[in-house]
Amino acid sequence: MRQFRRHWFSRGLTALLAAITVATGSPPVHAASHREAPLIALDPAADNTDVYAFRSWADPSKVVFIANVIPGQDPADGPNYFNFDDNVLYRIHIDNDQNGKAEDVVYEFRFTTETRPVFGTLNFPLPYVGNPHIPIAGLKGITALDGPGSEGLTRRQTYTVTEVRGGSRTRLFTHQTLVAVPSNVGPATMPDYENLVAQGIYADAAAGIRVFAGQRAETFYIDLGAVFDTVNLRRLPPFLTVTEDTDDPDHPSNPFGVNRFAGFNISSIAIEIPITRITRDRRPPDSTKFPLIGMYASTSRQKVTILDRDGEPGRTEGEWVQVSRMANPLVNELIIDTPFKDRWNAGEPEDEAQFQEFYKNPSIALALSLIFGLSVPGTPRPDLMSILLKYPGQALAGVNCGKPCAELLRLDLRVDPTLPESQNRLGAALSMDPAGWPNGRRPNDDVTDIALRVVGGPNYAANRVGDGVNFLELPPATLASTAFPVTKNGIAKTFPFLPTPNAGR
Repeated sequence: MRQFRRHWFSRGLTALLAAITVATGSPPVHAASHREAPLIALDPAADNTDVYAFRSWADPSKVVFIANVIPGQDPADGPNYFNFDDNVLYRIHIDNDQNGKAEDVVYEFRFTTETRPVFGTLNFPLPYVGNPHIPIAGLKGITALDGPGSEGLTRRQTYTVTEVRGGSRTRLFTHQTLVAVPSNVGPATMPDYENLVAQGIYADAAAGIRVFAGQRAETFYIDLGAVFDTVNLRRLPPFLTVTEDTDDPDHPSNPFGVNRFAGFNISSIAIEIPITRITRDRRPPDSTKFPLIGMYASTSRQKVTILDRDGEPGRTEGEWVQVSRMANPLVNELIIDTPFKDRWNAGEPEDEAQFQEFYKNPSIALALSLIFGLSVPGTPRPDLMSILLKYPGQALAGVNCGKPCAELLRLDLRVDPTLPESQNRLGAALSMDPAGWPNGRRPNDDVTDIALRVVGGPNYAANRVGDGVNFLELPPATLASTAFPVTKNGIAKTFPFLPTPNAGR
């Protein structure tokens, strides 16, 4: 049975590679993934940079969803570091009956920022205060998120988690205060940052759910400067040798690319949920009627800001308006043309048929053929719609998407997770590892190389086209961590499944 399951994605992608071998009635309020839409540069706290969905390799009975925001965080950029926005509604949406509408189960996250006094009249012009030379016990370093040891955390964020199911709202973690783990300032202010992270992992025993919100190391690796210099990759043509393309966890290699995000951080919301809590019939993956789910992450802002008496922005109220969404990586960046990117962000995934022409005739494929002189499949490209917009077995309407037509990140819950040491960066698309993108997405899947080869077609797959960045570089201290261990090529072994962030100091 395992061989059969190994699976529908493998069969679908084999066929794909053989074949290839908003919106709303209101205008968007600001504008997802690493500044890819014109308006998103104005609103980094609402920018869905990366979204992950996978079965936990630490506990295969659980599924993990991660939504990252605030791209490109330089760890030293203080004194006001990186926080979630109190005025943004962060959501993770799940479709568990394959109709393309990811509203069957929704998890909502809301943040509240508080300013806390230090010691009476003693104040510092810093949000985080701690140094072993300060002759006050509570300010010798931030060692806790609450209570004694948290005195130096003068700017703190708490948050709530709400599960929405069939119109019914259930507040989770009601018996504890959830505190977002602050940015990793440095060893004087936060002498044991990983202990703060451990404190910031919360469990709801009744629901079987764990949650984390805070800063982590950026795991999306890409030669961003070369890719967006109109695909001016640092080798022409950008073919990887067999050795360079080999995914060797003991000897990882970045053969010619420069990873823009090496040494940078991200703000992350991670939630680990029992599979039986999100399937349609609340059954395990091997016995549920709908073993495949789809998901996406969104951010929304309220429509109206009320000015106070001085004309300054006051409270925000009114209808929530979606300003960013993300499911599969690189869709808005590489598939949707620039004049439509903001409209795409505001649209609902189940309405993706309005953008189907971009999947049929992707501009990036034409650019690849012009720049590298390597032919790409002819248009239209229904293969891309089948992978990105349909569940397996859902037919296209000729060369059109048909119904349902939804841009969702899809995950087969029956496929066992691959342990970190054995994961292949090329995932389900181009390797024998069935648990990687586009079967869900793990933090270290090389989505750039996969996308270039799938969009480019069989010539690009056969020649191992890539951006020359194959793995995430991490500092020695992170690689040696015992509290939150990672493999040699940077894959985190435990929840929240992203490495310890780089320190500002």
